[in-house]
Amino acid sequence: MNFNKTIMVMSVAVAGFIFLGCQGGYSENEIGLRKSTLFNENVKVSAFDYNGKAAGESELIDRAFENAPPMISHTTEDMLPITKENNSCTSCHLPEMAAAVNATPMPKSHFYNFRKNKDLKEQMDENRFNCVICHTTQVNAAPLVVNKFEPDFRQENGSTKSNLIDIVNEGVN
Repeated sequence: MNFNKTIMVMSVAVAGFIFLGCQGGYSENEIGLRKSTLFNENVKVSAFDYNGKAAGESELIDRAFENAPPMISHTTEDMLPITKENNSCTSCHLPEMAAAVNATPMPKSHFYNFRKNKDLKEQMDENRFNCVICHTTQVNAAPLVVNKFEPDFRQENGSTKSNLIDIVNEGVN
């Protein structure tokens, strides 16, 4: 049996085990987060009100955990799509601009190439151009599941500042 056939057989077997496991204790309405049958696509998707405030008018929220990417606190409606050639975020969040416009400056980790272990000094890592991969816009949506997590920040300003570049190798010999 060749490699592709082996992978296909294993995939079908795993899917079968998952299906059989679900048949024992869970109905099709209990499998997903949406709490409706997975076989019905006539589900109404709720529209959420994104903050909508312009940059500089919004209120920041604390990070979810130490060094978590902060959420975008303002509308991004006229800023998308973000590309290497057109990135409106950098016009306010580059460190040399942030203080003048009262914006959160990008942390030092955005100016470091971790793959090559190289400090890029004032040059942003080209892999960091697509901000919305890590940073999401705040929204008024209720959580899908209960979350009792309480962050434990090791530094006083840990809920608003990143020190990732300083601790990334913590515990590594």
